[in-house]
Amino acid sequence: MNHLGVGEELERIVALRDGVRVRLRPIRPDDAPRLVSLYDRLSADTAYRRFFTRMRTLPPELAHHLANVDHRRRLAIVAEPCEGRIPVVIGVACSEPTDGPTTAEVALVVEDAWQGLGLGAILLKEILGAAGRRGICDFRADVLTSNDRMLRLLAHHADVTRRTRRQEVTEMFFRHRALTATEPG
Repeated sequence: MNHLGVGEELERIVALRDGVRVRLRPIRPDDAPRLVSLYDRLSADTAYRRFFTRMRTLPPELAHHLANVDHRRRLAIVAEPCEGRIPVVIGVACSEPTDGPTTAEVALVVEDAWQGLGLGAILLKEILGAAGRRGICDFRADVLTSNDRMLRLLAHHADVTRRTRRQEVTEMFFRHRALTATEPG
């Protein structure tokens, strides 16, 4: 039997398309200031695509909320480069509970300088897999309809079951592809 601590199975080193190694790990409460710093490094467009609003900085209360999860029903995984002694968060994927006991809302963001290297796909697969191991089998995400990159990411790495467009937001419903591939059918 595996006796890992809560969330420890989320820790791993991955290689991006350019060969750079990145550490994935569960978010911790002391990551709140690193989330504020990450937000400060995001372009205005990337920040807007993630939060659907323009903020000068990430409010400390929101950073605190995002960094404090139970690793059971609320999950978050951060990515940080393996190089360097001071941890720097360059990407985050999170899974938040919804009203349904087996459904979660997913969101992720990757710092602009690290986009296009496969980190978004890695974070998406990791958060969906971690949530799946905790009994979550259905997911949803609100994505700006203009956010082609995220819409393509979900279409490519998840099994989209439904999409609804309201004004400028596309609500995506999907399942983790690894889960649907093992179901009898």
